[in-house]
Amino acid sequence: MTEKGRRDFCIECRKETEYHLQKRNIIKKIRDKDYTFGITVAVCAECGEEMSIPGLIDKNVQEIDEQYRAAEGLVTIDDIEKLMKIYKIGKAPLSLALGFGEVTIPRYLEGQVPSKEYSNIVKAALASPAYMKQKLTENREKLTDAAYKKVMAAAESMENLFSVSDKMLRVIAYVFEKLEEVTPLMLQKLLYFVQGVHSALYGKPAFTEDCSAWVHGPVYPEVYELFRDFKYNPIDDARFALLEGTEDALTDDEKRVIDLVVNTFGMYGGKALEKITHNEEPWMEARKGYEDSIPSSELLPKDRIMKYFIAVNRKYGIDTESGLRAYICDMLDRAS
Repeated sequence: MTEKGRRDFCIECRKETEYHLQKRNIIKKIRDKDYTFGITVAVCAECGEEMSIPGLIDKNVQEIDEQYRAAEGLVTIDDIEKLMKIYKIGKAPLSLALGFGEVTIPRYLEGQVPSKEYSNIVKAALASPAYMKQKLTENREKLTDAAYKKVMAAAESMENLFSVSDKMLRVIAYVFEKLEEVTPLMLQKLLYFVQGVHSALYGKPAFTEDCSAWVHGPVYPEVYELFRDFKYNPIDDARFALLEGTEDALTDDEKRVIDLVVNTFGMYGGKALEKITHNEEPWMEARKGYEDSIPSSELLPKDRIMKYFIAVNRKYGIDTESGLRAYICDMLDRAS
């Protein structure tokens, strides 16, 4: 790690010189145990001695804190803030809900390092809505009725999040990361196209959920239930804070497919995407015999979706954005 063109006063050279930032390992004893930490140091470009520059001590403190927490498997400040966001709860009420003293979480947010025992409680609450509900029940008398009901409702909502497969959750989280605004209708169609393109390019589905042929196009019913309260509005779901920073749970192939879909189909609104699916063979075959406004839950088999998109790939080359755009244009022309 280097920084060129940065200058500050070197006490050895007795003048202002350029310096480089680089990593250096130090050994530090914490609670009678030695740890090796990699910290950032500034080195004079002329004499090679370390320099003291503004902000570096604070950076070193942060580096040591992060590495120590990682080495000991301790919860981070980001984890605690994520828990507060997911459950829509303040720092003091969160302390009480978890069975801590009222000032414990506020102190952790100010930088105090938690014990392993308390850290594990926070991590368990972050990983399991059922565990959070258990802690809420145990500490019910410490919370106001309003706080208890709000957090319990959030915990139950979190449980619903896990009604779909982990892979589906990761795909949805990645779509949210790539697009600023996604409505439930738009999300359903993007998931369908991700499934189709992935199946065509790699010979297998991206996720296990089955799709149904509803009036407004292909729909994953479990996903519909997750976001039904947003209706036609963009999804703004605090529950997905749980999955922030977990992109590595997707393979490179899966991310490539989602990027292809987001960069092409993702440029259109839900209604335009609906029109495309209404002119595709899988949906039309599943809806055969139904009038336009008549509801149905006919299955769109994964093998039928794969067969269709394999044929689309042969014609358009949907392993590229240009191929997908050509397909989209043709299907929208057909729908108009």
